[in-house]
Amino acid sequence: MAKVVKKKKKGLGSMARAGTGSGEQSSRRPQFVAKMPPCGFNCPNHNKIRAALMMISKAEDYNESYDDAISEAWYLFLERTPFPSVMGRVCPHPCETECNRVAKEGAVSINAMERFIGDFGIEKGLKPRKLTDEKRSEKIAVIGSGPAGMSCAYQLARRGYPVTVFEAFPKSGGMLRYGIPDYRLPQAVLDAEINRILDMGVELKLNTAVGREIPYDDIKKEYKAVFVGLGAHQGYKLGVAGEDAANVMTGTAFLNNINSGESVDVGKKVVVIGGGDTAIDAARVSRRLGADVTILYRRTREEMPAIDEEIEGGLEESVRIDYLAAPIEIYKDGERATGMKCQRMELGEPDASGRRRPVPIDGDTYDLEFDTLIAAISQEPDFTGLDHLREGRDWIKIDESGKTKEDNVYAGGDNINLGIAITAVFQGRVAAEAIDAAIKGEERVKPEQLPIIRHDKMKLDYYETKERNTVIQMAVEERLKQLDAEISETFTQETAINEAKRCMSCGMCFDCGSCWSFCQDNAIVKPLIKKRGEQYKFKLEFCKGCDKCAENCPCGYIEMH
Repeated sequence: MAKVVKKKKKGLGSMARAGTGSGEQSSRRPQFVAKMPPCGFNCPNHNKIRAALMMISKAEDYNESYDDAISEAWYLFLERTPFPSVMGRVCPHPCETECNRVAKEGAVSINAMERFIGDFGIEKGLKPRKLTDEKRSEKIAVIGSGPAGMSCAYQLARRGYPVTVFEAFPKSGGMLRYGIPDYRLPQAVLDAEINRILDMGVELKLNTAVGREIPYDDIKKEYKAVFVGLGAHQGYKLGVAGEDAANVMTGTAFLNNINSGESVDVGKKVVVIGGGDTAIDAARVSRRLGADVTILYRRTREEMPAIDEEIEGGLEESVRIDYLAAPIEIYKDGERATGMKCQRMELGEPDASGRRRPVPIDGDTYDLEFDTLIAAISQEPDFTGLDHLREGRDWIKIDESGKTKEDNVYAGGDNINLGIAITAVFQGRVAAEAIDAAIKGEERVKPEQLPIIRHDKMKLDYYETKERNTVIQMAVEERLKQLDAEISETFTQETAINEAKRCMSCGMCFDCGSCWSFCQDNAIVKPLIKKRGEQYKFKLEFCKGCDKCAENCPCGYIEMH
């Protein structure tokens, strides 16, 4: 049996370019294998995050202006979402949770980068690129102008379809407008991104509730396909005695009134029930109206579904949170409520949501006074005139393409299931793709399923440690002086460029040259001129299968097979 000799690896500084001089060979050969970065995988809409960040990061290397690179990054986001500025403000950024840089010094500030890129697009007046100049004759109806409906309308307009959006409220935007306070999402930003969609030829009919002002059957007859994105504007009741008092309201009604410009007198003491984003938003708005605010939540901080940054923001603004407590009775004095009895809770076994179930502690109650009580425990769609689409307690059901039980009817957003806005954008996009394919008699093209690259398959020590850039926020005392003052700033261009350079290009070549440097057999051809998209090439007839290119590829793009 021949003796196996383990090849000694040489350091980078001592390598010769002439070859190994060894007769040893392996049958394994390198391949470029593109991977899905976990940020894009964990984004519900699978935005092209890596591509957008690297577009900016590598601009100088490719002799491109940063303005041109940022514009192209904007177009990359616009392939899948019409709302980069909006989502850069309101999305809870699950992309960052999975960012491979978490294993080093902290995730890339993807959400802040999306906001910067989106705001750049607004400032420069950039217009979306259509996928075709062809004008289709098939008319499409969209019911609801929230993130799901406008995403669907946008993608259909890109494909040349005439789209009409029917909106029950006086203004467009759905829960983006009526459910999120201006300090988080200025209405001018929302208007800019919605108007960009309307400028593509999308027609918008306001104050027009399908099922009430217009019969649903008439819509079905006139339009080739229908997308339903009603949103969930009706708040749940608490189900306790006394909640019919004049100063008890739901979180959705409260925020709707505020965002509609109405004057709301909440008094000096406000209690908010709930632990989601609506509860936190209602509490923080009440602080801006001058009230002392207490949130009652029946679980602990760990189980709160609200965005963590928003919870922290509320605490900074002196919102008090009573955990493990729930209302059991509201005290009334005539038509108004004056306070309530609260039940102390403890956590038991997990329920259907996966969170531990709150269990009352027998005999442990206390009283809480208030001037206004806001119930923000959950919400649901208003199915008036469209109840036939509802399937029991699960609301509207769809398949993977967004199709409902009715022919040519699709749906997405909160009337499917309560979720975050970027999920609604995804559902609207997928439905638009499915509608287009169905009209053309084709199969919807599904994206290629790439393997996901995790940090344990990368060389993290290759990457320089770079401190994460975070958004600058307004001082607390200044925030509370103005109801609609946006509390966080958009990155400057310099900060955005520095943050983009923290992206590690997980699973895709970023022209670092490590493979070429470590190859001793001239088996890798490096482009003579740095040019975006110009790939390295393998000359496999020279390769001896030493694995060094794969072992030293920082981003995990090279595999040996």
